[in-house]
Amino acid sequence: MSNKVILTVDDEEHILELIGYNLIGAGYQVEKADTGEEALEILNQKQVDLVILDWMLPGIDGIEVLQKIRNHDSHKNLPVILLTAKGDEISKVVGLEIGADDYIAKPFGVHELLARVKALLRRVEREDLPAQDKDELLLFKNIAINRQKRVVTVNNEPIELSYKEFELLYLLIKNRGIVFSRDSLLEKVWGYDYIGETRTVDVHIRNLRKKIEEDDTKPILIKTVRGVGYKFAEK
Repeated sequence: MSNKVILTVDDEEHILELIGYNLIGAGYQVEKADTGEEALEILNQKQVDLVILDWMLPGIDGIEVLQKIRNHDSHKNLPVILLTAKGDEISKVVGLEIGADDYIAKPFGVHELLARVKALLRRVEREDLPAQDKDELLLFKNIAINRQKRVVTVNNEPIELSYKEFELLYLLIKNRGIVFSRDSLLEKVWGYDYIGETRTVDVHIRNLRKKIEEDDTKPILIKTVRGVGYKFAEK
């Protein structure tokens, strides 16, 4: 039995049962909530490693729950998969910009959900590597990244990054000048083959630019390579 605890939040009982049954079958421990309020209460009382969160909930909805998670010091880096019937691109962008690590539209395939859970947890587990297995500090101009502490500063001021934003920025700066395709970034940062989901990368790049560029409308650090993807400036 895995010691990883997954919190599933959905107001449809059959969805909770379906997800819970398959997660338990895959070796995870499961907590269930059918409201946003109950989910936040569980998060404040128990150790949770990942949240599968429905958007449309009675009372406070999934987006508000996600905002509260991201604004809470103890939970702000908690991996969250947003699960919802809203499958349009605008809704995906909103969910990712609010801070979701992943997005799955209903109806969904159980095997795909389990694969994304596994991929997210695998990325988080990298934090448990011994310090000597990590690069302690990356510096570029006015940007400093402490890999071990997961702290990024710009002009000596700390900035708030989501888990995926941090991983994306670290990868780009560590490989300055190397062009990464969107598919390559998805595979390296998200650890999963998101066919047709390259918009996810664009959203995270846009968010990073807002946080590290002097003028995010005229980026000089994270450069777009037309028709290919992105690279970080060499000089």
